[in-house]
Amino acid sequence: MKILKHTLLIVLVSSCATVNVNYDYERQTNFSEYTTYNYYSDQDTGLSALDSKRLLNVLDTAMAAKGMSLSENPDFFINIQSVQFQNEQRSTVGVGVGGHGGNVGGGVSVGIPIGDSKYSRELIFDFIDEDKGLFWQAVAVGSYNSNANPEKREANLKAIVDKVLAGYPPQ
Repeated sequence: MKILKHTLLIVLVSSCATVNVNYDYERQTNFSEYTTYNYYSDQDTGLSALDSKRLLNVLDTAMAAKGMSLSENPDFFINIQSVQFQNEQRSTVGVGVGGHGGNVGGGVSVGIPIGDSKYSRELIFDFIDEDKGLFWQAVAVGSYNSNANPEKREANLKAIVDKVLAGYPPQ
């Protein structure tokens, strides 16, 4: 029963969370030569310590599923950065007051936002060969809820990582 709850939660969160990903890569890269990876030790993901740990765990699992392994002597390094931003509020109600009399006219209008502000997070994944430099990059933008519980946060990060790694290696 508990597994069913978690599965339904993951499906619900991943179906609601829209993640847009843009990819870029060096066309001359032979991606089959990259089988081991690691993270930069001084990496600052821009996430909380717990969310960073969740992200790296989810990424490790997804990389293992692609046949790649974490190594102390890696073929490439992964650098992750993120930025949180507030989406533009598009739903407003206008309230106006105006007057007209003789030669005098005037008016005041105020836009009142409807609903809560929505936040998004941009995550940038850089795959870097120490000898050749940056060879693959994914920029993912998705919704972000700082008040979500740990299970929802992890499910959201998993949805992002799955979509990001769907483009690696490029076809």
